[in-house]
Amino acid sequence: MSVNIDSRVVAPGSDDFVDDAWDLKEQINRQEGVLKQRRDFFSDAYRRSTVHCYLQDSDLIGFAAVRRDGYILFLAVDPGYRGEGIGKRLVARVADDHDTITCHARTSNENALQFYEHLGFEIKRRIDNYYEDSGDAYYLKLGSDVGITDRLSDLIRR
Repeated sequence: MSVNIDSRVVAPGSDDFVDDAWDLKEQINRQEGVLKQRRDFFSDAYRRSTVHCYLQDSDLIGFAAVRRDGYILFLAVDPGYRGEGIGKRLVARVADDHDTITCHARTSNENALQFYEHLGFEIKRRIDNYYEDSGDAYYLKLGSDVGITDRLSDLIRR
């Protein structure tokens, strides 16, 4: 496996990598039953976000789409690359630009919940029927109380 991993930032208003991000999201949806957004919703939110991307040999292997307030709309890592620190690095990139980071995760998405908990996110509240399919969500927050950039930097070095 090649180690040519490159990072890119897609500015709001651009649709660079939007099709690749959709394909990755749909692959995860088929395998895990999460990331169930409609194409028009996904594409619109993607184009309104700053998107941090990781690519290997020009193939998208992970991305985080983030609003101006530090809310992660989408975070996805190709299942074949999980466990290699890509998700942590994506969140660390977001932390470079924001004092707090927030997101929602399905209450049934154990992988996401374990990942966010490992990074220090706290569940702030449960929201019933949050998703279009009536799925429930947790609202999670990683706050500025303990310098999130330093905490994430420590995690990435491990």
